[in-house]
Order: sequence, then C-alpha cells, then structure tokens
Amino acid sequence: MKLTLYQIDAFTNKLFGGNPAAVIPLEEWIDDSLMQKIALENNLSETVFFVPTKNSKVSLNGGDLEGAGASDFSIRWFTPEAEIDLCGHATLASAYVLFNILNFGKEEISFNSKSGILKVTREGETIWLNFPSWKPEIFNDYDSELEQALGNLEFVGVYKKRDLLIELMNEDAVKKCDPDFTLLKKLGEKVIITAPGKSVEFVSRFFAPSVGVDEDPATGSAHSQLIPFWSEKLGKQKLTASQLSARGATFLCEQMGDRVKMGGNCVFYMKVEITIS
Repeated sequence: MKLTLYQIDAFTNKLFGGNPAAVIPLEEWIDDSLMQKIALENNLSETVFFVPTKNSKVSLNGGDLEGAGASDFSIRWFTPEAEIDLCGHATLASAYVLFNILNFGKEEISFNSKSGILKVTREGETIWLNFPSWKPEIFNDYDSELEQALGNLEFVGVYKKRDLLIELMNEDAVKKCDPDFTLLKKLGEKVIITAPGKSVEFVSRFFAPSVGVDEDPATGSAHSQLIPFWSEKLGKQKLTASQLSARGATFLCEQMGDRVKMGGNCVFYMKVEITIS
C-alpha cells in the first residue's frame, strides 16, 4: 500500500510557524489501527485522513475535484495516542491541500465529522473554518492538583465544555505558565489557559498530555470554546487571537450564534510517499 502524505503548517503565514499537520487523502478508509500507527509514527499533534463521501461524486485519482451532495468528504483526526472528535488546524491543512494541491473545484468544502458537518471556505489566501460554538460554563468541580499542575498561577475563573478553560490575570501569566505535564496527564484533562491580549483581543495556550500532546502549537478546537467565551466577555462578534506557543499562531475569529468562524493561513512544507507492505 502506498499513501501520499502532505505536511502543512497551519494558522501561520511563515514556514515553521503555526501547527504542523500531516494530511493523508484516502480513496477509502483503512483500518483504524493502521491510522493510529501512522499518527504515532508521524509524532505530530495531529494526522488527518479524509475520504470522498459516497454521494460526493469526487475522486482523488487525478483530475479536478468537483464536490456535490450533503458533504464532500468524511474526515478523522488522530493524535499520536488517540482519535479525537474535532481538530481545527488539521482541517485547515486538509482544506489547503484540497484547494491548492488537489484542485478541488468549489469555493466551499463540506466535511462530515464526529462533530457534525464542517464547512470550509477561502477568501484569497485566508481559509475559514465554520465550527460549532462550544460556550464553556463555570466549573468548580476540578481537581485541587490542577493549580499545582499549572505552576500555582492565580486563576480568575475555571470553565468547561469539552476541555477545561482557565482564565488567567493577563497575557504575561499565560506566557510564563510552566506546566507539570506528568501531573496534567495524570489528571486526564485537556486544558486551555487564556487571558486578555496586549495587541489582540485574547491569547491562549493549550495542553493535552492525556492524548499525547504536551503543548499544541495552534488549536482550532480550543477556539470553539474561546471565541464564545471572549465574545460574550468583551461584547464583540469579531476578534483576533494569538496562541502563545513557541511556534506562535494567529486566528481571525467571529462568533455567529451556535457557530464560530476562524480564519488562518497555511504554508506547504513537504510531500512524501508512505509505503506499507
């Protein structure tokens, strides 16, 4: 079996910025266990696979792709340790591959996923994700060791939807956070830390050692929680955000009722062929 892998840096306009994703287009699904092994071998925060849906009438076997039907592709995301239910940067990277390399023939791509239908559009070089809005609610039932795991920083508030969202005092507190990843993994939570930004509306970092990713460089799914949180708090529908990882990432954000939009750029890094005998 031979598979083509594209590695794309997402939510950045410069090489080696944002979050690298491995994108593997498939004609049909391969075994789950094999997808997980490939993700472990890649050792990136996400490896994403997509296949044309039965009603899409698209082909990855040469020629331009013309989508049709309720969704064009089904999409799945794997960390080195587990499949997850939503990933922004790898979806952005998949759309980049379809638009710019595989010559998908429409301006909108529709992905069927474990989090429902995800629509992706492009405006010039910017790719826009339309994702569910996951407004987090106040959560006080967290493990007392959480503060220790995050370096005993002062919490403004703790919230939760899919992941824990912890508001800190300011951008400097987000930057200086030095987590104990062993303890975080033991607690089993994926954790977003966030605060108002100095030059953008909000900043964040994201930790997920429980699924094999100590710190994720750019996390679209976290912004499904961050956008409604900060939109309500600041009274703004449109916001700009930065993820303060070592690689850095920039998000254009918009709150739209039960959906959010997040826009970003991608940079192509490499194309390789995987041979599995």
